[in-house]
Amino acid sequence: MTDNPVRTVTVERTSTGHFTATNTRGGTISFGTGSGADGDTQFTPVELLLAAIGGCTAVDVDIATSRHAEPSGFSVTVTGNKVSDDLGNRMTDLTVTFSVAFPDGEGADRARAILPRAVKTSHDRLCTVSRTVEIGTPVTATVEEA
Repeated sequence: MTDNPVRTVTVERTSTGHFTATNTRGGTISFGTGSGADGDTQFTPVELLLAAIGGCTAVDVDIATSRHAEPSGFSVTVTGNKVSDDLGNRMTDLTVTFSVAFPDGEGADRARAILPRAVKTSHDRLCTVSRTVEIGTPVTATVEEA
């Protein structure tokens, strides 16, 4: 755990419907609306949310299992339904599905054995992203003079 709990990203508009997020370490990721005549393939904000959920729990599970054996296959699929109703636009029915394979061997047997527990522990306690979504937290939006 770090001494400073604050996490920050800055999102800047690069053109109509296109944005770049930058973290405090200088890393960037581009995203957009996912539509347009140019066949926009950039992630949308909703897809980034799904990727954040999958990525967060993948890191937890990888750390727990790969110390026993290197996986021969490791993927996480996150799905959900985008709805618009009287509560506004939101995602429902979020599902995280792991597909992990290990080669033969004693370490791999141990990794396979702890995989379900690692997934459960990530979901129930460790993954900050899915815990925040599931528990919920207020989001404050403000405007400051540029």
